[in-house]
Amino acid sequence: MSMNNPTISAKQTLPILYSFRRCPYAMRARLAIAYTGVVVELREVELRNKPQAMLLISPKATVPVLQLEDGRVLDESLDIMFWALQQNDVEQWLKAVNLNHAQALIQRNDEQFKYYLDRYKYADRYPAYSELYYRQQAELFLTDLEGLLTQSVFLCGEHFSLADAAILPFIRQFCAVDPLWFKDSPYPALRRWLNHFLASSLFERVMEKYPYWQAS
Repeated sequence: MSMNNPTISAKQTLPILYSFRRCPYAMRARLAIAYTGVVVELREVELRNKPQAMLLISPKATVPVLQLEDGRVLDESLDIMFWALQQNDVEQWLKAVNLNHAQALIQRNDEQFKYYLDRYKYADRYPAYSELYYRQQAELFLTDLEGLLTQSVFLCGEHFSLADAAILPFIRQFCAVDPLWFKDSPYPALRRWLNHFLASSLFERVMEKYPYWQAS
């Protein structure tokens, strides 16, 4: 989503990215920005104490939020990814794939897998069903990803693409709920794909730790 922002400072010279290091939505936005080499001012947000500057430009109060120099605000992670890739897509994250297929995978991740991921991760908050039930529902998506990754190195072919960058942070989060189970789970291709990402310099760059930003 984009909108005009009358509160932007005349002194702003870089896009400002409000982020939270472990949030998978913010992570996918940082991945696209780091890959493209676009320079932004990163503001790490404390979720329990969100800065007023962010809330003023994005009342939905979730990260990531990108405030552009001209006052426009992008507060959906995929919009930020597309914006960054439009600046510089040297390895063709967009052009090297069937974009409709990639977007369908991402939509399923965001609308279905994330629903069960949250309940699997915080099963005590959702007592209607067991942790095992939530995990098994999430595994329906993992099974399909495993099928894709047994046919090609990445989700949409032989090249890392938008789909990989957008979905990997969520699979990382799923794996972290029970690493020992995931290690022995029937998803060897998925583990290879995830481990390749976790060992990459791109992942290392976007996971660098920063202190929480505070308005000066």
